[in-house]
This record gives sequence, structure tokens and C-alpha cells, in this order.
Amino acid sequence: MAEENSGIAAKRVYAQPEEADGFRVLVDRLWPRGISKEKASLGLWCRDIAPSAELRKWFHHDPEKYAEFCSRYLAELEQNPAAAAFRKMMLEKAAAGRVTLLYAAKDEKNNNAAVLRKWLTGEES
Repeated sequence: MAEENSGIAAKRVYAQPEEADGFRVLVDRLWPRGISKEKASLGLWCRDIAPSAELRKWFHHDPEKYAEFCSRYLAELEQNPAAAAFRKMMLEKAAAGRVTLLYAAKDEKNNNAAVLRKWLTGEES
């Protein structure tokens, strides 16, 4: 299920692409297993905006670590030279139409795209 706020949604990359997704952006560092570039139907792959390999491995999609993961990922975004340009581009795209942040994680609530969506929209965690 895609969550949305201010024209920005988050959705699993394995879900069927829909026209309503608008501009689709993969926000994972690694390419998702078993999915072709055609099936992903991406507008952009922003691997540099994803959590670091160290943070991703530490989190390992453990719901008990999610709050700390959010804090650490937000700290990484603050230090990431690509973050400001990414935020500007995504907010411009969202003003023109829907933006869907794509992720591969099975957990539809506790993942990097959910954190990124809240960071982009200024929504509280």
C-alpha cells in the first residue's frame, strides 16, 4: 500500500506499476532482486540518497531498531551532499504531479522510503 503526503508516496518496487504512481524513483542502494529495469518502470534510480551500506546492514529490517534507524538515516541525509538537490528535485516533481518512492523491503511501514517521504514532506516521524 502506498502512503502519500503532498503528492509523494512510497511503494514496493515489486508492486505493479500504475499510471497513478506518476514519477517513479527507486531509493534503494542495491538493485532489487528478480526485477527487470522494464518491469520497474523507473523515472530515476537515486542510489546515493539511500542509507549507507553500514546503516542498512546494521538495521537489517529489524522493527525493534526502526526508531534508531530513522535517527541515523536522517543524520546521514543531513551530511549527504546529494540530499539538497534530491529534495529540491522531488518537491518540484511533486508540485507538478505524483512522485512515488520505490523500495524493495518487505516491511511496508518500516523502511528507508518511509523515512525519506517524511523527510521530504516535513511530516513528523
